[in-house]
Amino acid sequence: MDIYQVILYLNNSLLVICALIGILKYKTLRNTEKWYVYYIIFLFLIEAAGRVSISLFHVKGLDFLFPYYVAGEFLILGILFVKKLALPWYCYIPVGLLALFFLLDTEMVTNEVKKVISNIIVICFAGYALLMEIKNTQVNDRFMAVDSLIFLYYGLSVFLFFLLRQLADFGVKQAGMIWSINNILCSFLYISIIYTFLRLKK
Repeated sequence: MDIYQVILYLNNSLLVICALIGILKYKTLRNTEKWYVYYIIFLFLIEAAGRVSISLFHVKGLDFLFPYYVAGEFLILGILFVKKLALPWYCYIPVGLLALFFLLDTEMVTNEVKKVISNIIVICFAGYALLMEIKNTQVNDRFMAVDSLIFLYYGLSVFLFFLLRQLADFGVKQAGMIWSINNILCSFLYISIIYTFLRLKK
């Protein structure tokens, strides 16, 4: 078992723990904060669907899941930040339309590019939320650490995407090692969510 698989197993284990704790802490969360639980549960369901497809149905590729993953992830995080930033109700419209665009199979834009677009928008949302938190010191945002890791994680994903496109001669093993960095940061994101859930009080 190589380091990439070890990190992947660690990631999946943290995701399961995160989902379980999120469900247990659900009633202690404010309405906007509950969307962090929806986000984690969605990621867990996507991961579970992939595992089931491979184990039970012997599917060789999981490309069919990718549009659902990108669209669902973007929709949940988009709604979360629109609520969190108290943006006007009509901001839900472009979020929904973009999620639909990410879901539909179009020849104009590949799934990988859709993921990058989604990540960049999430980075903007998270960055703006962090700026508002810094600006308004009287607001006690219990998920500021999580938003910071979301900003870093999605930012690194975009950076690595462009890096690997520039280094097209990289082999599978080298690319796997680079993506391991992304998975490590993803683990820190899950840990930050677990920590935040555990320290919450009613």
